[in-house]
Amino acid sequence: MNFQQLRIISETVRQHYNLTEVANALFTSQSGVSKHIKDLEDELGIELFIRKGKRLTGLTEPGKELVKIVERILLDTRNIKRLAEQFSQHDQGQLTVATTHTQAQYALPTVVEKFKKIFPKVHLALHQSSPGEIVSMLLGGQADIGIATEALENTVDLVSFPYYTWHHAIIVPAGHPLQSVHPLTLEAIAEYPIITYHHGFTGRSRIDHAFSQAGVVPDIAMSALDADVIKTYVALGLGVGIIASVAFVPERDAMLVRLDGSHLFEKNTTHISIRQNHYLRDYAYCFIELCIPALSESMKIR
Repeated sequence: MNFQQLRIISETVRQHYNLTEVANALFTSQSGVSKHIKDLEDELGIELFIRKGKRLTGLTEPGKELVKIVERILLDTRNIKRLAEQFSQHDQGQLTVATTHTQAQYALPTVVEKFKKIFPKVHLALHQSSPGEIVSMLLGGQADIGIATEALENTVDLVSFPYYTWHHAIIVPAGHPLQSVHPLTLEAIAEYPIITYHHGFTGRSRIDHAFSQAGVVPDIAMSALDADVIKTYVALGLGVGIIASVAFVPERDAMLVRLDGSHLFEKNTTHISIRQNHYLRDYAYCFIELCIPALSESMKIR
């Protein structure tokens, strides 16, 4: 078993058994990928993949067990490289942070500014992705740190830390009738079309749960991936917006008014996560500590 075979096994699963995509990802030929897989199966004396004609459609039981081992080997291989870089180039390299639009746009700018002053030679790559994609990037080693509200906390093989808590807020154009409703209720909001996040993004499940618990059926007229899009269409008068409170900036959003929704929706917690046993450079720990200055000694992950 050689290193290229290990990479091919891992990439084949990641690319959903599409050998053309595997070949493209590893800069080799499809026939070369097929040969490596067949040679490994012959060497081990077992079939690793389920086949339908010439196509791979899944993993056999021994294949599933082998993939777990392969992922650990590849993770350790990457850790060896990072260990060497830690001592040879302690203040330069690349830090990849996978996060959602809301975090990148509203929660992280101050952190990033401080980080770049401390580590000007470190290339910081911010990948804006869905929570599910963030989990995949962490588990696959494509990201060092993940930041999101959904999906991270209860994922096996990830270590997660609470970053900050927040509530949803209601946004309306200036002069909207809801500004005079006290106290603001879900029933009053539901009298208007609602524009909010897609399912699985930025606490949408808590919005749906609140309406369901109240027995109110809202008219979700539009949904979007990020707050900036939601605010654009609320400003056009197409509906009432429900967004993360942190995503409202009075100086930028002068045409809109934010109404408090903390009594209507459960609080949300954004988490910072890393993969277990993933070797991190010192500057990665610094980034986490800039996000969570009060991180206690007992919580630290060094």
